[in-house]
Amino acid sequence: MPKGPLMIIGGAEDKLRKRTILREFVAAAGGEDARIAVVPTASSLGIEVIEVYDALFRREGAGDVIAIRPETRDDAHDQTLVASLRAATGIFMTGGNQLKLSAIICGTPLGDAILDAHERGVVVAGTSAGASIQSSHMVAFGGPGSTPKQRMTQVAAGLGLLDSSVIDQHFDQRNRYGRLLMIVSQSPQLLGIGVDEDTAAIVEQRVVHAPDDPDVAEGYDGAPHALLRVVGRGSVTIFDPARITTNAYEAKRSNPILASGIVLHTLPEGAVFDLTTRTLVPPDRRVAIEEAASFAEASHDLRQMARDIAAADASPTVLRRRLARTRKKSTPAAAPDGVTS
Repeated sequence: MPKGPLMIIGGAEDKLRKRTILREFVAAAGGEDARIAVVPTASSLGIEVIEVYDALFRREGAGDVIAIRPETRDDAHDQTLVASLRAATGIFMTGGNQLKLSAIICGTPLGDAILDAHERGVVVAGTSAGASIQSSHMVAFGGPGSTPKQRMTQVAAGLGLLDSSVIDQHFDQRNRYGRLLMIVSQSPQLLGIGVDEDTAAIVEQRVVHAPDDPDVAEGYDGAPHALLRVVGRGSVTIFDPARITTNAYEAKRSNPILASGIVLHTLPEGAVFDLTTRTLVPPDRRVAIEEAASFAEASHDLRQMARDIAAADASPTVLRRRLARTRKKSTPAAAPDGVTS
């Protein structure tokens, strides 16, 4: 069975108007048959945050919404909570303090149940803190800024739903470029993923076959690939440091860090990125049937006009009249009243 989708939401998702991201999550969880488990451990709002998401998910047609809120690691060992999570078709982790969330659930039976759910095909979503914890490495805390500096942020272990990566959220809105660059400079094996507000990076496992274009066929081997698709009004920024040149291992105190050779990808809505090969997936270039027919007709007319011009036997006015007669002849005459074919 393929792994379930991951929905990595950069925070502040639209809850009042289109609710595009939340609607897609409910649909992926099963719609009317969905049983959604909300994990609000990161939040300090208490029951209020549960009530908000309960109302939102039910408004989008979810069949059932339950709350699973461990407040200690002992709670995360409660087999009743674990059993409730195992019955879920969708898991949603709210925003708040990601270090609190990871400190309570990572490495516990409840955390293992989230990983197991993902493995058996359940959609796992998280916003803000609930997004950061999905990666193997997680931003614990740190300040804003566009320049990477030593000691700018600190990293903790995440759930590891997405391997070899580190996720940051509220990315452009809170100017978190520098701290993500610092992390990938210190750990070049990680892919840095920054998600803007009201934006989701949806990661799905798909078998990818080689496209017709031989220039982009490399790496498309018919095996399962992790494909990241962007939904929402912002962008997903990816830093690939595989060929980086850096002095992160020797920079002192809070000095700026050298980070050269990082490959930058800025992905707006609709873009698809192959996390397995670390390449952009070429857009679908298929043309609609109606559009193809229109192009064919225009091409025929242009070829005829080119022949006439080459023969030098007609002015543009005569050519227009001839084209009109040709079209009139190609239009079937209407049958007289009362006559059927």
